[in-house]
Amino acid sequence: MASSQSEGLVPGQQGFKQALIAVLLAGLASFQALYATQALLPVFTIDLQIDPATAALTVSATTGGLACAIIPLSVLSEKFGRRNVLRISALVATILGLAVSFAPGIGALIAIRLLQGIALAGVPAVAMAYLSEEIHPDYVPRFMGLYISGNTIGGLMGRIIPSAILEFADWRVASLVSASVAFVFAVATWFLLPKQRRFVPKSLSLGGEAAAIGHHLRDPRILSLCVLSFLFMGSFVSLYNYLGFRLGDRFGLSPALAGFVFVLYLSGTWSSARAGVWVKTYSRRKLISIATVTACIGLSLTTTPWLPIVIAGALMFTASFFVAHSLASSAVGLVARRDRAEASSLYLASYYVGSSLVGWVSGHIFGAWGWGALIPWLAALSFMAGATAVVGLGVGRGGASSRGA
Repeated sequence: MASSQSEGLVPGQQGFKQALIAVLLAGLASFQALYATQALLPVFTIDLQIDPATAALTVSATTGGLACAIIPLSVLSEKFGRRNVLRISALVATILGLAVSFAPGIGALIAIRLLQGIALAGVPAVAMAYLSEEIHPDYVPRFMGLYISGNTIGGLMGRIIPSAILEFADWRVASLVSASVAFVFAVATWFLLPKQRRFVPKSLSLGGEAAAIGHHLRDPRILSLCVLSFLFMGSFVSLYNYLGFRLGDRFGLSPALAGFVFVLYLSGTWSSARAGVWVKTYSRRKLISIATVTACIGLSLTTTPWLPIVIAGALMFTASFFVAHSLASSAVGLVARRDRAEASSLYLASYYVGSSLVGWVSGHIFGAWGWGALIPWLAALSFMAGATAVVGLGVGRGGASSRGA
């Protein structure tokens, strides 16, 4: 087992567990805040008298704001430190989350969610780089999988807590309770996150940062991973944005009961953690190929008229998506030999632009042509995502084979 501290922390060394726990808490806070309105979309269409695509803007505005801010905040972290950016982002974002329940209308609600997304950007922009710097490379895939597992739990809480509160209160109370829990996680992160041991500040320059990003965009491996994150995440968010409507319209489930479909996220918690183990035996390309095929099969099952089969299909898609995302996100930090924060931010910017843009476009497809048109659209995007990554990871610079793919 590697033990050189110069290469990063390994289990047993002081600060390893504390750093990991603190980053996981930041993920819990941020992802709970990020998707806090997704389970409320059917309620918004009734209470605020808006269509599903407009309701989905309360999710897309947040992920869009995050996508726009993730690269600037990543750049700032190169100068001021991952720890500072991560702690401030989590705290400010969760404070804004407390204001959501007091929004007077849909316009103000979308505006607050946009600001919240900008604030949230610091957590995902920094967390991947933080782990890549502080953890020994031998443990990065495993612990990146665990970090993403924590994110899935945070995302699950952000959906389940409001759904549960809807049984006896309105969406404003549900939003306030969820935001309060996220705020507690953010405060804990502020106090627990240890100082970095291996961070070296960089002198910032616009030209230097542009060159770093340009360098990564010329790498077919990183570019293909960004395409995967854009398309696959867009498909994933789209499915869950509109699955609640499907469960209500086709199967008669109430918004509160339909919201419990987000328990399926636990399959992603398991599968993303397992992906870090599987990659030690099988190649990333093979695992991404398998995840892509099973995701498309899962999507096809959601078109059936039987509720148990629909749920099984959504579970299959969810587990497969998180396998692909876990493998791709950990690959970014390993493929990028320099400027890792910029590489991670490119991946995550693609991830959240896909969430925002594809999630919004999918709403119009669903509104115009229904579930029968939405699912083939999402399956096509998912297939293109996996195929692009498999091809891209097979090519290194100058056409050489990508080592470790």
